[in-house]
Amino acid sequence: MKVLGINGSPRKDGNTAILIKTVFAELEKQGIKTELIQLAGRPVRGCMACYGCFQNKDGQCVLKNDIVNECIAKIKEADGVILGSPTYFTGVTAEMKALIDRVGFVARANDYMFKYKVGAAVMAVRRGGAIHAFDTMNHFLHYNQMFMVGATYWNMVYGRDIGEVEKDEEGMNNMRALGENMAWLLKKIKA
Repeated sequence: MKVLGINGSPRKDGNTAILIKTVFAELEKQGIKTELIQLAGRPVRGCMACYGCFQNKDGQCVLKNDIVNECIAKIKEADGVILGSPTYFTGVTAEMKALIDRVGFVARANDYMFKYKVGAAVMAVRRGGAIHAFDTMNHFLHYNQMFMVGATYWNMVYGRDIGEVEKDEEGMNNMRALGENMAWLLKKIKA
């Protein structure tokens, strides 16, 4: 089994990556492989609403000059996906929003190609607004008919400067619980 994490932060190896890697550590303890894609330094253009994906039905976005088709292929081969984003003005980053818009359109155009995968969303937040970011990513998972994993609280961890999230003990414990729960669900589905 394999879980793909997509870090929507424009900051490579920052707080959002720390959260995803904390979840990964629990998955890896259960023998589940993990892979992290970081969008930092890899601009993602928004959806053009051209409906080319509905015409082609080839599991790809017609825009070929960024990481989106690579993400689609990797989500397709994974058993689970973790979406991560810092909270920017009560929402996900522009990169994450562009990614989920385009990936979601392609998935829908191809008979909901991520149906029955396991999914979760995590957010790094300085102070407030994480619930809206959480909802945005969860709506993507829900719309794509994925099984969404819960934990002990909403999957947000507080911190601004790189590494500061590790001081939020409750939030980090929630990330570990999320990893444990995701591993449990993946094993039940794959049994």
